[in-house]
Amino acid sequence: MKPRGRFAPSPTGPLHAGSLVAALASWLDARARGGEWWVRIEDVDTPRCVAGADAFILQQLAACGMSSDAPVVWQSKRSALYQAALDRLLTTGQAYPCACSRSDIEAALAAAGRQRERHQAAVYPGTCRQGLHGRPARAWRLRLPEAATVHWHDARLGEQVQDVAAEVGDFVLRRADGLWAYQLAVVVDDADQGITHVVRGADLADNTPRQILLQRALGLPAPAYHHVPLVLGANGEKLSKQNGAAALDLTEPLAALQAAAAVLGLPPAGGSVAEALALWVQAWRRQWQAGAGAAT
Repeated sequence: MKPRGRFAPSPTGPLHAGSLVAALASWLDARARGGEWWVRIEDVDTPRCVAGADAFILQQLAACGMSSDAPVVWQSKRSALYQAALDRLLTTGQAYPCACSRSDIEAALAAAGRQRERHQAAVYPGTCRQGLHGRPARAWRLRLPEAATVHWHDARLGEQVQDVAAEVGDFVLRRADGLWAYQLAVVVDDADQGITHVVRGADLADNTPRQILLQRALGLPAPAYHHVPLVLGANGEKLSKQNGAAALDLTEPLAALQAAAAVLGLPPAGGSVAEALALWVQAWRRQWQAGAGAAT
C-alpha cells in the first residue's frame, strides 16, 4: 500500500502554533515517504465546533503550502460507519451498554476505596459489564479483553506500554449525549481511509493503546505512530484552543512554518514557502532513514 498520512484538526477554532507543528510533521512524513497526505475534519464533538472554523483551517493550511491529496471528509457525515462498527462489537460481545453517570462511577470507586488523582480521569469499575439491571442505557463501552496491556512502538518516544484495564477501564464508544467518542471515530476513519502513518501531538500518545485495542477488536490494521513534541504556553501547559492559544499569524506564512520546523528539530530554511518545504522534506527523509525521525 502506498504510504498515507493525515492531519485531523477539530474545528473548535483556527490553527495555532501547536497545531501547525502537527500539520507540518504529518505533511513532511507523508512527502518524505513519497506518499499521500489527507485532511479529515474531526467535528464529531459538535457542541464544541465553531461555525466556519473548518473552512478557515483549510485556508490556513493552503497558505502554508499544504493541501489535502484527497477530498476532505467531515466526521459529522460518517455516523453510519461508526454505527456499523459499534454493531459489530455488540454482536460479538465486545461492547455493552452502560447506565452509569459520572457520579455513579465516582461513588463506585469511592465505595471500593479506589482513589483518583487530581485531573486524572476516573477508571471505569465495570459496573454494567454484567447487565443494566433495569436501568436505561446511557452510553456504550468496549469490553476490554483479559490481556489489556498494550505494548507499542512510537517513532520518537520508543517502546511504550500501558495497562488499559488498570489505567482506563472499559472505555466509551458512544457517549450519553448520543455523540460518537473520539476513540471509535478515529479508529474507524483511519482504517476506512487507509492511513498507514499517524503523526500527531505527544498529548495523544496515551490514546494510542485504546485505539490499538479497538483495532484488534474490529480486525483492523494498526498504522505506525509518531508523536511529535508539543508547543507549550507561558503557563507551561500544552498550547491549545481551550487555554486561549492565539490563532496563527499568517501574514508571513514562512515565519510561522520556520517556528514549527524549529520545534521539530529541522534546520533553518529561507526562500519561498515551497522551497522551505522541499528542504525540510529532505531533512525529514534523512532523519527517517537514520531511524531518528519519521515512523517506519
